Amino acid sequence: MPPELKELLLRYLQSARDAMLWKLEGLSAYDARRPLVPTGANLIGLVKHLAGIEFGYFGEVFGRPVADPPDWLDAEDDVPNIDLFATEAESIESIVALYRRAWAHTDATIAELPLDAVGAVPWWHPARRQVSLQQILVHVIAETNRHAGHADLVRELIDGSVGLRADNSNLPEGDAEWWQAYRERLELIARSAAD
Repeated sequence: MPPELKELLLRYLQSARDAMLWKLEGLSAYDARRPLVPTGANLIGLVKHLAGIEFGYFGEVFGRPVADPPDWLDAEDDVPNIDLFATEAESIESIVALYRRAWAHTDATIAELPLDAVGAVPWWHPARRQVSLQQILVHVIAETNRHAGHADLVRELIDGSVGLRADNSNLPEGDAEWWQAYRERLELIARSAAD
């Protein structure tokens, strides 16, 4: 497989990682933790969860467990969803540092192994357990982007901030009045479709 494929996949992963951290910028400890949907999704919890995802998929799966894993990584059964929220003792900075440490571990695994390297995902069904590095890289890119979408919506609920990146919202330009009119138009379409 061409080495540029590995670089391309890593670039897509990094773009999603950066989006996740951008969604935390400028938030208070309260806003980073606010559960704004019935399932409790919150920004810092999504980042913590993704750190655990990377430690697991690019560590244990390929026989490269992370040195000094966070205590909660092995205690997920003790506290439901412990990887999806930050405790009072965990600061935004400590979770961001943990996520960056996960990146470094992941990036080292990707650099050192070929894309066709074989691993085993112990928490997957035995019939699907054997995987390649390429498969896991695509899986984690999808997972990270899925959570980046969650983060985008949660951040919009907090303070109205939206977009793909700080330098590119990837949205049509419009002021608050334009967006209100757009939303009202969609509401009318929805009501009309329901009738």
